[in-house]
Amino acid sequence: MEITELLFVYAMVFVLSAIPFIEALFLTPIAILGGLSFWPVLILAIAGNLLTVYLVIIFIDYIKAWRKKRGKENNKRSSRAKNLWSKYGLPGLALLGPFLVGSHLTAFLSLVFGGTKKRVFYWMTISIAGWSLVLGILAVFGIDWFNFDNPFIEDFFNRNTP
Repeated sequence: MEITELLFVYAMVFVLSAIPFIEALFLTPIAILGGLSFWPVLILAIAGNLLTVYLVIIFIDYIKAWRKKRGKENNKRSSRAKNLWSKYGLPGLALLGPFLVGSHLTAFLSLVFGGTKKRVFYWMTISIAGWSLVLGILAVFGIDWFNFDNPFIEDFFNRNTP
């Protein structure tokens, strides 16, 4: 694979991890299983996901006003997040929310339910980085344990070159 193609693939890891509901904790093991290197994937996926989560935290007041103007009501995901908040508080919502409602909505709802920007910032960073690391490590060990060799990326680009 050429360096430009490799850079493009890693750039896509960053971009895709920033998209709500794709996110770092899902993209990290997929990219690793796809044949990409562990550390670049982990760093880029976490950075992309945290960038957009931090934007939600920073611009929470504008997002709340926009949602109020649109008349956005509570939905099933908000109800799940509210239950987590009631049972476990901010740490529980931050650690479990990304799996149940996504990290962006978790950050938003943590602030709506009463969390401070500083605490939400810290807990979301711990959650996204921690889960991405754990799932990435599990993907690496899964490849080694099952003696799994996946040349997906090379095959994809080799089929598309003349």
